[in-house]
Amino acid sequence: MSELQEQPIFDSHFHIIEDGYPLESNNGYIPDKFTIENYCSRMGNYILTGGVIVSGSFQGFDQTYLIDALDKLGSSFAGVTQLPTTASDKEIYDLNQHGVRAVRFNLNRGGSAGPEDLVPMANRIYDLVGWHVELYLGPNSLHDLKDVIPSLPKVCIDHLGMSKSNFEPLLGLIRKGLAIKATGFGRVDINVENAIRKIHSVSPDTLMFGTDLPSTRAHRKYSDQDFFTIIDVLGQKESRKVFKENALNFYGV
Repeated sequence: MSELQEQPIFDSHFHIIEDGYPLESNNGYIPDKFTIENYCSRMGNYILTGGVIVSGSFQGFDQTYLIDALDKLGSSFAGVTQLPTTASDKEIYDLNQHGVRAVRFNLNRGGSAGPEDLVPMANRIYDLVGWHVELYLGPNSLHDLKDVIPSLPKVCIDHLGMSKSNFEPLLGLIRKGLAIKATGFGRVDINVENAIRKIHSVSPDTLMFGTDLPSTRAHRKYSDQDFFTIIDVLGQKESRKVFKENALNFYGV
C-alpha cells in the first residue's frame, strides 16, 4: 500500500475549471481547464473522503459551474463561492441546498465583494444559513483586518495567511471559530514547516489540509511532498486532525 493511502484526507481547498462555464480574465490571466476527471485522476493514490470546491477570482460570481460540480461529486463535498452584495436571500438559500457552505473574499486578486462589505455580508449570511467567510489575504491584509476579524462569527484563512507580514497577526487571531488552511505551499512566502508547527501548537483544531489543485498561478504546483511535510512536522497521530477531522468539524460535511 502506498504511504499516501495510510491517511484518509478531506481536501479542504481545490478548484474545478470546466469548459462551457464563464471565466473572467484576472490581471490578464485565464486558467487552463481542470475537470472533475482531472482532479479525481490526480488524487487517485489518496484515500479521498470528500473536499471543498473553491471559486477562484477568474470565476467571478458565476454559480453554474459550482452547482454542477457539487451535484456530480456528491454530498461529501462542499462549495465556497463568491457573491455580490446584491445576492438575494433566495439565491443564498438555493446555493445552500446545493452544498455551498461559505462565501469567499479574495483580497489578493479580486473577483469577489470588497473588504468594505466583509462585516455586513459575513453577519447577514451567517444569520441566514450559518456560512462562514473565507479570506484569501493579500500582503499586509491582516494589519487592516486584525480588529475586524474577531467580530466575525466564523472565519477561515486561506494558504497559511500567505505572507510573512500576515503571520504574526494571524497567530494572535487564533480562537474558536477560526480555521486556517494548510494549503498553497507553492505560493506562500513563509517557512511552511515553522508555520504549521506554530499554528498547531496554539490550537491543534485549527489547521485543515488542502491540495490547492490545480495550483493556478502558484510558483510551483501541489506536490505529494506537501502531504508528507505535514506528517514530517506533526507526526502521524496529530496529522490525522489536519488531514480530515478539523475540516469535517468546520464544514459540517
